[in-house]
Amino acid sequence: MKKPTWVVDKERSRRAASAETVWLFGLHAVRDALVNPRREKLRLVVTKNAADKLVEAMAKGGVMPEVIDPRKFDAQVPLAPESVHQGAALEVRPLQWGKLDEVCLTGEGAPLVVLLDRVTDPHNVGAVLRSAEVFGARAVIAPARHAAPETGALAKTASGALERQPYLRVVNLAQAMEQLQAMGYVLFGLDGEAAETLGEGLARIGSRPVGLVLGAEGPGLREKTRETCDALVRIPYPGGFGSLNVSNAAAVALYAAVTR
Repeated sequence: MKKPTWVVDKERSRRAASAETVWLFGLHAVRDALVNPRREKLRLVVTKNAADKLVEAMAKGGVMPEVIDPRKFDAQVPLAPESVHQGAALEVRPLQWGKLDEVCLTGEGAPLVVLLDRVTDPHNVGAVLRSAEVFGARAVIAPARHAAPETGALAKTASGALERQPYLRVVNLAQAMEQLQAMGYVLFGLDGEAAETLGEGLARIGSRPVGLVLGAEGPGLREKTRETCDALVRIPYPGGFGSLNVSNAAAVALYAAVTR
C-alpha cells in the first residue's frame, strides 16, 4: 500500500533533521554545549590556548579534541569569515526538546512562553532565548520554516541559553497557538497600535498562563497570527517614539509577565 504524501514528507523531514549538524563556536557557547548531557557532540576543534581554557568542560564532554595551529583553524572548520570563534568550534546535532504539550504544560519554569512569528535574525532569536532563560519561561516557539534555525551565531548571542532554554520549532505556528490555548494559555500579541497595554491585559487575566507573541521587525505579526491571539497589546511609552527591537520588546514583556 502506497504511503500518503504527508507521511512521506514527514519521514523525509525526520531523516534530514537527523543528518543535520551545527557548528557552535566561541568559548562560552562551546563550553556550555560540552557540559550539556542532552547535546550530541561530534567533533571538537580547538587551538592550544582555547584548550587550556576548556579543560574542565572537555573532560565532561566525551569528545576527543583536535588541537590545531591557530593559523590553520579557519581552513579546518566551516565557519563564516566574520565568526568570532576564539579558537574553539564544536560540531553537534540540534537539540531535541520534545513535544509542545510536554514542554509547555508540565515543563520546568513558570507557565510562560514566547512565540516568534517569522523572526529570522539569529542574533534577535539568541537574545530572546537569553531573556527567556533569565525570566524562567518554559519555551521559545517559532515556525520550522521562515525562522532562525539553531546556528553558531544564534548560540553565541544566546550566551549559553540555547543549551538550557527550550527552542521549539513547529510546523504551523497558528496550530501551536491553538494547542497552547487549549492548555489554558492566554496569548497576547504585541502590537504598537493596540488599544490595550500589556500591563492592563496581564492584570485582566490574573494568574493564568501567558504566551507572548512577537512578530518580525517591519512586517510585525502576520494576519493569521494576529487573529489567533486572544488579545493585542502594546508596550506603553511616554515619548513620541515607541518602536523597540524585537529582542528588547521580548525582554520588557517577559519582565512584565513575571512581575504581575
